[in-house]
Amino acid sequence: MDESTGFDPTFDRTSGVRLRTLVALRWMAIAGQLAALATAIWYFNINVPVLPCLALIGLSVMANLLSGVLFARNLRLTEGATLIALLFDGLQLAALLYLTGGLNNPFALLILAPATIAATALEARATVLVCAVTILLVTAIAVFDAPLQHVNGNVIALPDEFAFGFWLAIIIGVAFLALYARRVSSELHVMNDALLATQMALAREQKLTDLSGVVAAAAHELGTPLATIKLASSELADELTDRPELRADAELIRTQADRCRDILMSMGQRGKDDLHMRAAPFLALVEEAAAPHRDRGATLHLSVPDGGMNRQPVLLRRPEIIHGLRNLIQNAVDFAQSTVWIELAWDSAQLSVRITDDGPGFPAAMIGRIGDPFMRGRTQAEPDAERRAHYKGMGLGLFIAKTLLERTGARLGFSSPADPFLTPEERRPKSGASVLVTWPRNRIEADSRAARGKNPAIKP
Repeated sequence: MDESTGFDPTFDRTSGVRLRTLVALRWMAIAGQLAALATAIWYFNINVPVLPCLALIGLSVMANLLSGVLFARNLRLTEGATLIALLFDGLQLAALLYLTGGLNNPFALLILAPATIAATALEARATVLVCAVTILLVTAIAVFDAPLQHVNGNVIALPDEFAFGFWLAIIIGVAFLALYARRVSSELHVMNDALLATQMALAREQKLTDLSGVVAAAAHELGTPLATIKLASSELADELTDRPELRADAELIRTQADRCRDILMSMGQRGKDDLHMRAAPFLALVEEAAAPHRDRGATLHLSVPDGGMNRQPVLLRRPEIIHGLRNLIQNAVDFAQSTVWIELAWDSAQLSVRITDDGPGFPAAMIGRIGDPFMRGRTQAEPDAERRAHYKGMGLGLFIAKTLLERTGARLGFSSPADPFLTPEERRPKSGASVLVTWPRNRIEADSRAARGKNPAIKP
């Protein structure tokens, strides 16, 4: 589980095929098989063993009817149940092809379907098993089959060269389609999991922001009754000079009221749901993102252009920006030897943040893949063990940061001293890994002249 998001990727992604999906596909196959059988008999006058063929089709009908009676239609099949269903469909179709000419039957191509579905719905070992069984069945019906004949006795058969080519094409199709479908479905699973983790991270950040608003509202609302309690207890203590035991109780009440006030003030300083707090100066926004990592062993240097303190832009205080920059800064701190530089820059059209560390940098081979979800290799060399001891990640940090920041209109660039595309001037001695985040200014800048309006009411 990723501690920064609370996302657990260990759940089974493949045991999610609904029974009704396979049942619906099987009904379509049954309808197609009956139509093909009827066309062959009544239109092309082909002598087909009708009763054995109808018996095989009847097995599929019985399987569907029993599935509807014994199980709920919205049941999600386990890995084993899905495997059995696909093997059954493959064996039924192979037996039907055996009775109707084997590979001389143009519908033999449909035997690719179970292997393709397995590649998208099952784990790798189960997919290999289905593909292997499919190849064995195709080979068997290529060698052994009941020949197709017209009612006049003429045999319908492909030349040996075409039959061999058709067999080879189906074998290659099984392997190619299975690998292709497997690759696409795996990428979709990875992307869906990563996007889910990103949404969870953003929701967590938003909940923290909302919680701080409730705390600040509570501190404000409780300030008046606490002041009243303190005033009343002070006056009571003054009047009880001749009753030491009661005076001590009144002073205790006053002391505890002061303590409650201090606690609420310290909690309220974390933020509040105030319209004035929904925008912040550029530097303040970056400092908020960097604050959790200031005491983690690396020195953080924040810098702005000369004379920029008095004219820095005011930005929308969006959770995506704060959480995205925080993840980038965390990555830099994790891999820095001693120092991380955070440089702010802006002009009339855009603004940017460059985060640079003095660590080993990004491996050149991974520059183009940085930001992909669930990267199995390290994006940098092994970090300081003490700094990473508390953190168990899954390669989602940079992906989450990249996704959240791009949602706000940002563009991200990753570079390293090992990057051959950098000029000598860009390969500064202090550069380890470097991340440049750039926004169009009009996407995230707040309108400092707009009226703030009335603060929203805090609901109990």
